[in-house]
Amino acid sequence: MPHPATDTARVVTPGKVLDPSTLPVRFAAADSDYFAGHPLMVPVDGIAPEKLRDTYYEGRDGARRHLSQDIRAPRGTPVLAAVDGKILRMSQNTLGGITLYAVDPEGKYVFYYAHLDHYSDAVTVGLEVKQGEVLGYVGTTGNAPPDTPHLHFQTMRMAKGRRDWWNGTPIDVLPFMLIRGEQRQ
Repeated sequence: MPHPATDTARVVTPGKVLDPSTLPVRFAAADSDYFAGHPLMVPVDGIAPEKLRDTYYEGRDGARRHLSQDIRAPRGTPVLAAVDGKILRMSQNTLGGITLYAVDPEGKYVFYYAHLDHYSDAVTVGLEVKQGEVLGYVGTTGNAPPDTPHLHFQTMRMAKGRRDWWNGTPIDVLPFMLIRGEQRQ
């Protein structure tokens, strides 16, 4: 049976099958080409790609779609850089709680890490990071249920020439998370 993230005939969510033609694009051919050469690490230490559960199309309040992957792990588990890149922003808000934005070296994709318990002491805005470096720790800040620690991980394609990197097009990178989450120094 095909993995739900790559099955083009249907998209499976808990309790129902959705028609893919009515949903936002998961990823474009250009995304597939890029990530074929830049495979992502699962951004939570100790988690193998085959253990991930697809949450991209899950529903949210107000008929919203999730358009992100939630990766459950015990509170305090290290959150890792999915790719080499640079820290763009560290902030707190009511939805994501303690959050961090990073960009890949080519400036094409922004990675949003949310519901962190806290940041790594070494992380600062502007810091260049390598894949597997610790950015923070899994938590339940923001609107995350207090009994469900997880990392909310979203990837957005940046629009060429735009500076509002936080408003990129969400893409599903589950098919490109091919490397087991493993801390690197």
